[in-house]
Amino acid sequence: MIKANYKKYILNFKNPSGTSRGILKTKETWFIILKENSKIGIGETGLFRGLSFDDVVNYEQKLIWVCNNINLGLDFLLKELSEFPSIQFGLEQAFLSLLSNNKFELFPSEFTKGNKEIAINGLIWMGEKQFMKNQIKDKLKSGFSCIKMKIGAIDFETEIELLKSIRNEFSADEIELRVDANGAFNPKNALNKLQRLSKLGIHSIEQPIKQGQVDEMANLCLKTPLPIALDEELIGVFSSYKRKQLLTTISPQYIILKPSLIGGFAGSKEWVKFAEEINCKWWITSALESNIGLNAIAQFTHSLKNDLPQGLGTGGLFTNNFDSPLEVKKGNLGYNPNLKWNFNLS
Repeated sequence: MIKANYKKYILNFKNPSGTSRGILKTKETWFIILKENSKIGIGETGLFRGLSFDDVVNYEQKLIWVCNNINLGLDFLLKELSEFPSIQFGLEQAFLSLLSNNKFELFPSEFTKGNKEIAINGLIWMGEKQFMKNQIKDKLKSGFSCIKMKIGAIDFETEIELLKSIRNEFSADEIELRVDANGAFNPKNALNKLQRLSKLGIHSIEQPIKQGQVDEMANLCLKTPLPIALDEELIGVFSSYKRKQLLTTISPQYIILKPSLIGGFAGSKEWVKFAEEINCKWWITSALESNIGLNAIAQFTHSLKNDLPQGLGTGGLFTNNFDSPLEVKKGNLGYNPNLKWNFNLS
């Protein structure tokens, strides 16, 4: 018999982090902990308040139900939790962890042996111009060759000037620039903004307009001079039919997969399958999980053998993250087996 319980944990940002939705100072997360005889399984259910589809008032009650019914089995629980993607993801991790000799090695590979690394983008948070400029300089000094900049919260002209200043120093061959609008543009002016951004050698833009405007997004993807990546657009789309229909209708250049928000490993694999059917490329991004969830996403990502830079550089954002073997060096995420885990919820 498996016994299950759950715990809440508040992650504290080292620096308040700006997005187009506001300033983040803390990040709430939850853990499912399974015990079977002497074995332990740990999974993080990375709820994201204000973004996750399952950000609902009865979230904790659903976790209680899961723990009370854990012996119904993973397959049954995943079907019952179709509208709770973060809990699906936590359960997938917890069951894989329970099966593992090393409870944090979910997908044994050359990555977990410390022999392979994953290329990642350096994340630039929104804020005053000088703050953003300082972040950019730090990332470039640290050896990143791909930078992702969040835009849409400060004046667009200021953001254009920032991007121009990067391009004045570094060509598109030297630094790949991605921007993330988090839905900040208006459909009426979005194409004009994309045209201006395209002149700066931008690799792609995430979610230029808010999700749910399918016809407008499809029109943008058809006319854009700059590759568009769907992100929030994938959240809350549960059935295989609707997922395939969404991608076929919009026909984006890229999709971005956040396992906590789209149904874990199984949900991510299905999105990848449908994307590849229409020659749409993809990469994977964490959604501000602790190192527990980030580790699971990184190992899963490596198993899919995608060479694009991934969005997995968020482990150093918190003051009270868990010590782990994950290391960021020169724009790559690696796993150092000589470093120990310290998972302590106290």
